[in-house]
Amino acid sequence: MNPKQNRMPLIDALKAIASQIIVLHHLMLYGPLAAGAALAAPDLAEWLVDYGRMAVQVFLVIGGFLAARSLSPHGNALRTNPLQLIAARYLRLAVPFLIAVSIAVVASALADQWMDDDAIPARATIGQWLAHASLLHGVLGSESLSAGVWYVAIDFQLYALMALLLWLGHRRFVAPLLVIGVAISALFWFNRQPEWDNWALYFFGSYGLGAAIWWTSGAGQLRLWTGLITTFTVAALVVDFRLRIGLALSIALLIGFSRRSGLLERWPQSSLLDYLGRISYSVFLIHFPVLLLVNAAFAFSGSDSEVVAIFGVLIAWTASIVAGTAFHRWVEGPQASRQINHALLSLGSHLLLAAFAGGRMMRRGLRRIILGRV
Repeated sequence: MNPKQNRMPLIDALKAIASQIIVLHHLMLYGPLAAGAALAAPDLAEWLVDYGRMAVQVFLVIGGFLAARSLSPHGNALRTNPLQLIAARYLRLAVPFLIAVSIAVVASALADQWMDDDAIPARATIGQWLAHASLLHGVLGSESLSAGVWYVAIDFQLYALMALLLWLGHRRFVAPLLVIGVAISALFWFNRQPEWDNWALYFFGSYGLGAAIWWTSGAGQLRLWTGLITTFTVAALVVDFRLRIGLALSIALLIGFSRRSGLLERWPQSSLLDYLGRISYSVFLIHFPVLLLVNAAFAFSGSDSEVVAIFGVLIAWTASIVAGTAFHRWVEGPQASRQINHALLSLGSHLLLAAFAGGRMMRRGLRRIILGRV
């Protein structure tokens, strides 16, 4: 099937807009460019700093929506081995993630030569590498090697939790009700406990809203279910209002209405948003190294001009999209990802064979030594 036939323009548009807001959010947070831009456009800079992070809710809702579409399109229990799906998800996320982190480490070392700024992560340790490679850096309290990398770990946890819940629900409708039940518990309790913010349960309310909207917005689905889910979410907001959850509910209802009305696959018709949506993960992964290098160049120039700072922000923003395009083409895109995974599996098998051969030769050598002594 042609991949374009499976695309949903609204989903791509939301991902495109959210990813660009996150890039601008980080541009207003880190480095001397942020300070200069804040002087030039204080209101915009303050809004991006305070509210730009809310764009993550868009990805949480969309993530749950697409996970439900993939794992349980008709509300059925998961029959496939969830560990296989989780392993595949790990490779899908971790391989480009670790390549991007490696680039960030190199960029940090270069930027450190030209500027002294808290935005530059400390030199990476073996422990940090292992924590990031396992996608447990948040849980283990390891200092991040790039901006926003906590989300990749959370995305993996959320998918794994969703797969396990759908597998545990052995009958149709039981599985999605189990997911929705955990999401409701997250909305009322886990999301209100800051100490849980390195775990999937803290974010599962928004993720579960996305999944619930997939199951309740299709043709023939009862609108009553959408109303019940909305009622539970509003009740959670009455108990403790959180703007992030209000935004998640709004995004979920927008997607649900668009799917029910048929707009999801037809609107908006924008090749730019479609493209930016497709490369959004690549832009997210690679924008921090770009941010560091452009900030370092600005610091090295010695300029304190607000106009130059704004120009630098625009350069960093544009360069992030260009770098994201290249990263998607050569690393994160489907074809590139398959080639890299194949190469890694081939390398792993050769290393195992070499280790096995080396072990056999060592055993033979020891046997000869022992027999020689006897």
